[in-house]
Amino acid sequence: MFTFSSLQGALSEVAASQSILELDGGIKVLVDVGWDESFDVAKLKELEKQVPTLSLILLTHATTNHIAAYAHCCKHFPLFTRIPVYATSPVIALGRTLLQDLYASTPLAATTIPPSALDEVSYSTQQPSSDILLQAPTAEEIATYFSLIHPLKYSQPHQPLSSPFSPPLNGLTITAYNSGRTLGGTIWHIQHGLESIVYAVDWNQGRENVYSGAAWLGGAGGGGAEIIEQLRKPTALVCSSRGGEKASISGGRSKRDEQLLNKVKSCVARGGTVLIPVDSSARVLELAYLMDHAWRADATTGEGVLKSTKLYLAGRNIHSTMRYARSMLEWMDESIVREFEAVVDGTKRTNGTRDGAKSGKEAGPFDFRFLKLLDRKGQVDKILSDKTEEGTPVCKVILASDTTLEWGFSKDVLKQIAQDPKNMVILTEYPSLASETHPSLARTLWTWFKESQGRASNGSNGETRHELEVTDAKREALQGNDLAIYQQWLAQQRQLQTTLQTGGANALESAGDVGDEASESESESEDSDNEQQGRALNVATTMGQASRKKAALTDEDLGINILLKKKGVYDFDVRNKKGRDRLFPHPVRRKRADDYGELIRPEDFLRAEERDDNDGQDLAQAGKDEDQEKLGKKRKWDDAGTSGKHHGSGPSKRPHLTRNLSDEFEVAEYDGPVEDELDRIPDDPDETSLGPSKLVFTRETISVNLEVEFIDLSGIHDKRSLHMLIPLIQPRKLILIGGNEGETLTLASDCEKLLAEGSVSIYTPSVGTTIDASVDTNAWVVKLAPTLVKQLKWQNVRGLSIATVTGRLLAMQKQLAQARRDEEAANKRLKTEESDEQPSEAKAETTVEPVLDVLPTNMASATRSVAQPLHVGDLRLADLRKAMQQSGHTAEFRGEGTLLIDGSVVVRKTNSGRIDVESIGLPTDGGPATQLGGTFYAVKKTIYESLAVVAGA
Repeated sequence: MFTFSSLQGALSEVAASQSILELDGGIKVLVDVGWDESFDVAKLKELEKQVPTLSLILLTHATTNHIAAYAHCCKHFPLFTRIPVYATSPVIALGRTLLQDLYASTPLAATTIPPSALDEVSYSTQQPSSDILLQAPTAEEIATYFSLIHPLKYSQPHQPLSSPFSPPLNGLTITAYNSGRTLGGTIWHIQHGLESIVYAVDWNQGRENVYSGAAWLGGAGGGGAEIIEQLRKPTALVCSSRGGEKASISGGRSKRDEQLLNKVKSCVARGGTVLIPVDSSARVLELAYLMDHAWRADATTGEGVLKSTKLYLAGRNIHSTMRYARSMLEWMDESIVREFEAVVDGTKRTNGTRDGAKSGKEAGPFDFRFLKLLDRKGQVDKILSDKTEEGTPVCKVILASDTTLEWGFSKDVLKQIAQDPKNMVILTEYPSLASETHPSLARTLWTWFKESQGRASNGSNGETRHELEVTDAKREALQGNDLAIYQQWLAQQRQLQTTLQTGGANALESAGDVGDEASESESESEDSDNEQQGRALNVATTMGQASRKKAALTDEDLGINILLKKKGVYDFDVRNKKGRDRLFPHPVRRKRADDYGELIRPEDFLRAEERDDNDGQDLAQAGKDEDQEKLGKKRKWDDAGTSGKHHGSGPSKRPHLTRNLSDEFEVAEYDGPVEDELDRIPDDPDETSLGPSKLVFTRETISVNLEVEFIDLSGIHDKRSLHMLIPLIQPRKLILIGGNEGETLTLASDCEKLLAEGSVSIYTPSVGTTIDASVDTNAWVVKLAPTLVKQLKWQNVRGLSIATVTGRLLAMQKQLAQARRDEEAANKRLKTEESDEQPSEAKAETTVEPVLDVLPTNMASATRSVAQPLHVGDLRLADLRKAMQQSGHTAEFRGEGTLLIDGSVVVRKTNSGRIDVESIGLPTDGGPATQLGGTFYAVKKTIYESLAVVAGA
């Protein structure tokens, strides 16, 4: 059984993707947790209902359309973090930086508390604000959520874990394949029983500068004319229809890149500024690589207009994104790998040389020479205000996140350059429509571009003159009545999470949640037991830290421990005492130990002269450290900076580097030659430190006089790719999602013409509609005659028993079959009176039972000559290598899918599962290779032993 339901992104202008796949046994798989730029919590209501029934989650791309709601679900859906999540390593790393950038750029991503939820906790006389923000996940929390995802590699079948509340998966297997378009983008193959499902959305078959093509035809370098066997003829293919009406560019990728650079050169030639909105994790790598290498080529020729033009890439977390990209070159196209290897094989870098000082031959794929990275709003404002000596603005090209222009630095840049007609904004993706009443800024500009194309006769060339209303969302701290209502709602949510999930209240604990007003309004009338418990905990905590701090404890606080803590005290009155104060304290000296035994202190075993030397060194070091601050002692603010300057000045001191806790790699450094004045600009203020806050919207109208252009660099499949590959895939069921109504219905009608009529069922479900796309199977029950069962020869393959059956199918009535079984019984008992009555009852039965019996002698010889042997099983080269090594041969891997045995026999396994064995035929001089007729025959025998050779007769 297989049913499909789309939660978002079907027959809709919304590009966000969420899908539920339900398999036999109640297994539910959620693919993607996308969100659009509206960040509307109502669009996640259906997903929230499905969370307690989910078995696992699969992620396809590190874009907002596929992963933006992941942190929100982990933060606010109690059971979501207990569901296993699977994705490729680049999707995990780049998805982390994307969401950290998103939540740091706009408070809208935190979402607001629904008014209905606030009405339940507020009094009738109170009128709560409708824009109170939920707690946004911090950067550390986002890093923790993404660390829960299980990383996978391409083309490796994996049997996933299931959630605690999921039914057994019963051998469910998932395999990730390259989808192109984004780094780590995935086409999922799901195998469960008879169901073979391929989930492919937003893929790209063509190769690009950074990304290789999808793995339909074997991936990069495959060049085959057939779909690989693992993705061929699935029982169901879930495919996106976005781009189904888009015609392919005649010149391909090079023509597309040339069009973009020509637009840029035309703008900077007239002294303008170019804004290219990009995402902050996926397609930004393609555009950044393209632009920097275009500047490199222009610098080599020395005759272009780009020489005096500055190139910038702005994003709040862009340094981490580029650092991850450099560590994942093996996931990119082969040309990127070859470029990197050429740099490594060339001249070595000079020690101390920064990325900006490298020559053109030494710079790697993502060691930008001309592209400067900006991660602060002050830096963006500074470069926009730069002017030449003549007072004219400096020509510049700015790549900024996000593509929707609703959040990120792209929105700030647009507001500052919109009035100048010399400037230009180039849209690189088709903007989605999240709301009919409030379209995104990118959607509005794209609409103006389409209108200008219709008026191309006036020669405006995309230039627009419109009024654009821009809405900015800011945080504002809660006060008064709103703060009281928020605290009541927060207490209710903590109680609910504690009920649903152990430790769930910790998810809502935050230092910013409890304001100073809350502590002042606490009730002082507490029970004596609670007061005593709190006091005991405070004393215990203070005593635990007494060895590190000089704590002032009274005799009453110490209790019976006064006998140990104070000198000269030998008596303690235990009368009317309770608990531990009634027992004499006995300090237990615990020895530090681990799995290997007790830990040994080397200083306890020093010789006398070594101990004297160490004591002398300690005294000398103590004299140097007298003026330094001690650990745990408070310092004045002015003293902290002074001591920090001398910190680490000694020869053995390590430099203390500022490190972001959410990063897993080395410390971020500037990836380009950022000017000193940009480097000295302070960081942006952290608005999340305001504590409980609400949204405040400010609206302004700006005049847009700049030129708007559109060049499709989204990297999504076009009409030609869909029409070519879907017939080659040959699915039994085709489900089209991920596109607007026009694209989806047009592609469905085209597929009906391309595929054999009636052979494929095509579905175009809408959001919330469940369709049954189960595989069409016909099963019959056939009984085997006892004489046939005795002749079966069983073979074991990986725990399964396999036998071949050749017989004659007979249609026998049930009473005849029962009579034959009775006759062939060993004891041949006499029938009882009850059995005598059975024939009279059986005469009324007309049910026919199919029985497979042995072949007659005259038919057996003819069947034996026609039957062909069949090999059952799947040979793994790792198992073959182990078996050959156990039998005394040498076996080692040489390249992917190639096993070399005894230096003379090569075993290869192709994508289609075919096993090729080649031998150079060299004679051997003894050893196990001489047995069984040499290595070649030994390898063949081992291969056949690992398979079940089932004879047809």
